[in-house]
Amino acid sequence: MHTPRTPRGKRLLAAGTAWAVAAAGAVAISFGLAGSASAGEFLVNGGLETGALNPWTCSGSTGSVVTGHARSGSYALAGAASAGDTAQCTQTVAVAPNTTYTLSAYVNGAYVYLGVNGGTSTWTPSTGGAYQKLSVSFTTTATQTSATVFTHGWYGQGTYYADDISLDGPGAPSPSASVSASASASASASPSASASASASASASASASASPSSSPTTPPPAGSHALVGYLHASFANGAGYMKMADVPDSWDIIDLAFGEPDSITSGTIHFNRCPVTECPGVESDADFKAAIAAKQAKGKKVLLSIGGQNGEVQLTTTGARDNFVNSVSAIIDKWGLDGLDIDFEGHSLSLATGDNDFKNPTTPVITNLISAVKTLKAKYGAKFQLTMAPETFFVQLGYQYYGSGPWGGQDPRAGAFLPVIYALRDDLTLLHVQDYNSGSIMGLDNQYHNMGGADFHIAMTDMLLAGFPVAGNTANMFPALKPSQVAIGMPANTYAGNGYVAPAVVNQALDCLTKGTSCGSYTPRAGKQPNLRGLMTWSINWDNYNGNEFSKNFHTYFG
Repeated sequence: MHTPRTPRGKRLLAAGTAWAVAAAGAVAISFGLAGSASAGEFLVNGGLETGALNPWTCSGSTGSVVTGHARSGSYALAGAASAGDTAQCTQTVAVAPNTTYTLSAYVNGAYVYLGVNGGTSTWTPSTGGAYQKLSVSFTTTATQTSATVFTHGWYGQGTYYADDISLDGPGAPSPSASVSASASASASASPSASASASASASASASASASPSSSPTTPPPAGSHALVGYLHASFANGAGYMKMADVPDSWDIIDLAFGEPDSITSGTIHFNRCPVTECPGVESDADFKAAIAAKQAKGKKVLLSIGGQNGEVQLTTTGARDNFVNSVSAIIDKWGLDGLDIDFEGHSLSLATGDNDFKNPTTPVITNLISAVKTLKAKYGAKFQLTMAPETFFVQLGYQYYGSGPWGGQDPRAGAFLPVIYALRDDLTLLHVQDYNSGSIMGLDNQYHNMGGADFHIAMTDMLLAGFPVAGNTANMFPALKPSQVAIGMPANTYAGNGYVAPAVVNQALDCLTKGTSCGSYTPRAGKQPNLRGLMTWSINWDNYNGNEFSKNFHTYFG
């Protein structure tokens, strides 16, 4: 999910996951993970039996301790999720390096999440008024000394309850296990330099893997692309960056964001960050001149539409036409190279009975396809088209598609698949957001979680190999060309949940492009040296983090 006002993978849900559940009313899934032998409890007030939140901290005023809803004892945590807040509650604790921990909790409510910042997470659909246990395991890095765990609900789903939250690990915890309690490091408006320095110690299931070496003979220059989003219409903790100051290391620059005047109008506006929010913002003339200067160096500058706050539903042909006209006007005004589709939330949803991704009938799907084809026809071969869907809208389609044959599933599951399929011949790049994601089943029929190379390998392999939609081998989503695929990753722990260190990025690239360092997952598509590259949220967050992401990309690919 890409969030402008709070740090994110492209717009970050403050340290949560940009994830909605698909299997409501479908097959029950077990999320328990085997952990190591436990000898210590690392959380403070995990049962809320002090009758107060401390040291838990919840976003806004969404969290409270209540009676009458406890699983055990007298008290439980209540998170009042609303249309604009998932009611995330966190606690930061001291941990030991290179150590495996198991986080568990009993939760009650619709779409409740449990996880660790920068690492793995899991969720449950509606539990019908009964408590259900969630459990995830993670392994700390070689230098990690703290971890922030969280639980949250989902937008518009109402109050959830959590009780008996536990973090178990080997050995006894320090006398003061709770290091600090903050709503989320990633929600800080201006994270400190020391926080940034420690960000690389995020939990990762594969972080202890040995780093692999970079290719000894890099591919020809220009065969790989580095894609990044530029906070052009808002400011957050990453700070505003002028277009002229964007390093030339970025091959595709996505301007975040174009947003609709209203959800169903189809009319898109692109408002540059106001001086009151971005004191250092350049003039329109300088912004346009800087875009032209980038293009003169062979860079592409695109308008990204959507993000976390930019919900777009082209429900009518009138909205479709408004979309084409308004997007064309923005492209022409600034001299842009094309369009990035970053539809999130409820922008794309399949109507009941619309079960064939190759022949969609849902208006918001067919109108979007038609609108993009019209734009492509207008601008011709030079028009660049990229897409940045979340895993929920793409890879989850391997298990669930739309509301399912009997209804009851989330109708957004796999909803990007018909759009990708219909526009596959016009598509420049697909860079799925491998962050802020729940567990996803890969082609090995195993669930994969964020926080390690395995997740990126499995998710990308699904695009390179193709997969049966909703498990139907007679209805295959065809593989994309490797040159059309890039991997979406957060630039640092503030940018999105699921950050991995450069060594882990390289491990994933080694597996996908060279067939080495693959760990437990063997790509069905084999090695693909022409994999296009990487995308990150965002250029601003990478700059904030000392350009770690972009420097590593060019060290790897040359």
